[in-house]
Amino acid sequence: MNIPLHIDPNHIEIHRLFATPLATIEVPGVSGFNEALSDYILVRQKNETSEQHSNVGGWQSSPDLGDWDSPAVKSLIDFSRSFVDKLTALNSVHGLTEVTHTWKIEGWANVNFPGCTNALHAHPGAFWSVVYWVDDGHDSLGKDNGGQLEFYDPRGILPAMYSPALRFRIEGCLNAGYTQAITPITGHLVAFPSWLLHSVSTYLGTRPRISIALNFSV
Repeated sequence: MNIPLHIDPNHIEIHRLFATPLATIEVPGVSGFNEALSDYILVRQKNETSEQHSNVGGWQSSPDLGDWDSPAVKSLIDFSRSFVDKLTALNSVHGLTEVTHTWKIEGWANVNFPGCTNALHAHPGAFWSVVYWVDDGHDSLGKDNGGQLEFYDPRGILPAMYSPALRFRIEGCLNAGYTQAITPITGHLVAFPSWLLHSVSTYLGTRPRISIALNFSV
């Protein structure tokens, strides 16, 4: 007796192993807030020498954002801390519990000009990394200005190298072996595991693109 060849997709049980979280949120009430951040950061950019880490061109501040004398910066740090708290739990003999520790926070500002990029890197020594776009640099024409935040599959590129034409016919698994890009949007915040390799493609806009990055460790 032969097994029937018809397979009902609804009967297939899929287990998405080793998923990597990427959390995004639109920060509420940021119209005047972003202007205050932008003005403050651009003044520092004009008066301080750039750090040199992942940035290829552009300006990166020293990682002492928590010490800046700016109510808007402090407010963003508080919001980001609350955000990663919602994404984190402590493992104990009683199971997963609410976070009770105090995060160690390192942060800096970035200003990318036309032609600038950020090379492939990760943030060792931290648990969560956060990026907030103060000004995505888009103009009224709404064209694609590049400068996307690109994440690299932590499983490596083997699925793509084996046979580039093959894809998993499974929701959430299409990009196995490839990158996943996030388009910067003013007022949006993204959090991801600090070990996740990422880069920023070449920014093509005409205005400065301004962002803030934060690392959360214990």
